[in-house]
Amino acid sequence: MRFKATVYVSLKRGYSDPEGETTARALRGLGYSVSGVRVSKVYEVELEAESREEAERLVDEMCRRLLTNPTKDDYRFEIRERG
Repeated sequence: MRFKATVYVSLKRGYSDPEGETTARALRGLGYSVSGVRVSKVYEVELEAESREEAERLVDEMCRRLLTNPTKDDYRFEIRERG
């Protein structure tokens, strides 16, 4: 079976987000009243697996082994079956 996973990675609370802070300052400079910006990454992964459960296990493993740093990142993912 073919699946498409969308993985969302963001910094845990308490970690500095220099890119988000720079973006917030730039938006304020353009006249927008923003109190803060946090930057996140999104990965789209296409994979093959025997079942949805196996696909979930594989994507979770990918997140822990490569796509995130468990010390500083939070992540979540969604999986859809592909035709």
